[in-house]
Amino acid sequence: MAERRKFKKRYCKYCEMKVDFVDYKDLGQLKFSLSERFKIMPRRLTGNCKRHQELVTIAIKRARQTALIPYIVDRKNVVENPFENLK
Repeated sequence: MAERRKFKKRYCKYCEMKVDFVDYKDLGQLKFSLSERFKIMPRRLTGNCKRHQELVTIAIKRARQTALIPYIVDRKNVVENPFENLK
């Protein structure tokens, strides 16, 4: 039989910090929920609770709409740290 893999329990960092509102202008917080190609990472990878994942998703979509975060990234020119040029 296959052995069960033991994964560590992920906790919502927004609940630990007692955040009530996720601001779309705060790119420092949002970058932990984005992949290197600026895709929104799912809850199972970030460890966010449902409430905060919805707030993060809305904030990322607003930041994209105001051009703080790009919608897509060029696949040929993937940079190691994409948030260096956003500051």
